[in-house]
Amino acid sequence: MFNTDIRCGQCGRKLASGRFFELTIKCPRCRAMNHLKAESLTPERQGAPQPGESDGCQSYHPLAGRQTSLG
Repeated sequence: MFNTDIRCGQCGRKLASGRFFELTIKCPRCRAMNHLKAESLTPERQGAPQPGESDGCQSYHPLAGRQTSLG
């Protein structure tokens, strides 16, 4: 992930740098209160499913879900 510069909406002074979900910070220069919320959360990078876990994807293979009969 990357860090974001957080700047005052009134005077443009850089207040912080980092990642945030929600932040309220007062600018020391112009004394404006800045209320910031993340526009969207970036999904964490997902790895392969663990053995026995479903990956949530449905298979569209013509033989998916069929069971073989013995006999």
